Amino acid sequence: MPLFIKDDVTAQLVAQLATIRGLSKQAAVKMAVQAELDRAAERVPLRERLAALRATHTLPPPIGNVADKAFFDELSDGL
Repeated sequence: MPLFIKDDVTAQLVAQLATIRGLSKQAAVKMAVQAELDRAAERVPLRERLAALRATHTLPPPIGNVADKAFFDELSDGL
């Protein structure tokens, strides 16, 4: 199935990439789309990145102090 690019800016970008790489416009589009698909496949979801971060940087243990209303009132008492 043919692909018709109706946007002049997109057509110019494809032509520029084709010229820089020494490719046909068809090959330039194919290369650009494949590169973007590869990039998307390598992207690690945020949930997995955060899990790895939590595994390597654990939180310190709780100190036992309760941060309730009385605690915050005492902090702001002098203001």
